[in-house]
Amino acid sequence: MSFKTVDINADVGEGMGNEALLIPYLSSCNIACGGHAGDVKTMTEVVRLAKNHKVKIGAHPSFPDVLNFGRAVMDISAADLFSSLKSQIRSLQQILHNENAQLHHIKPHGALYNLAAKDEKTARIIIEVVKSIAMPIQLYVPYNSVISKLAEQEKISVTFEAFADRNYEENLSLVSRKKEDAILHENSRILNHILGMIHREKVTAINGVEVPIKASTFCVHGDTKNAFEILDFLIKELPKYNVKIQ
Repeated sequence: MSFKTVDINADVGEGMGNEALLIPYLSSCNIACGGHAGDVKTMTEVVRLAKNHKVKIGAHPSFPDVLNFGRAVMDISAADLFSSLKSQIRSLQQILHNENAQLHHIKPHGALYNLAAKDEKTARIIIEVVKSIAMPIQLYVPYNSVISKLAEQEKISVTFEAFADRNYEENLSLVSRKKEDAILHENSRILNHILGMIHREKVTAINGVEVPIKASTFCVHGDTKNAFEILDFLIKELPKYNVKIQ
């Protein structure tokens, strides 16, 4: 079995208050920056934690929709969405500047992430936001998605992401949270789920079909109820299967 190196990330600053527990286990994090959650206080606290633990810092912008936690597609003009995303990322960049820390990547949140995976118009708005930032930035996106293909055409550095704690449909979209078994909680299932993606580059969809997938960063959602236990388990178990986290 070949040796592999992966990144483990989590969405943080979303009001769970568990960042001090999670961040020591992560190699990168995605900080909510005001669209669905997050404010100056939480962003500053999480940036300091991440910096102290040498965790790569990403912006986690969203549809500007606190009411629905960014998990509903929003009817918004392209210009307004661009402006909101740019403003969210700038707010985090200002804090990073104040704390002498660097922005490593951008990962859209929730409905925005899922829509950009299949909708060219939405994907292009996000790509234009990334292009407007005057420094090289990684973009965390799903494998074989519309946004990943457009980003690569625009010479934007792409990191393929997969989800440790979520089930997949056969088309590689995430199983809706409204459905039973959308979220994985059992440590052993999550480990097998990740190992298949790392070593065989395949994921077993919820209908039992194996689907090709590539990923070098794996997300454990910060608001999954046992996120800390999942991360603790993975950090201990993955090295036993020739997987290094960095």
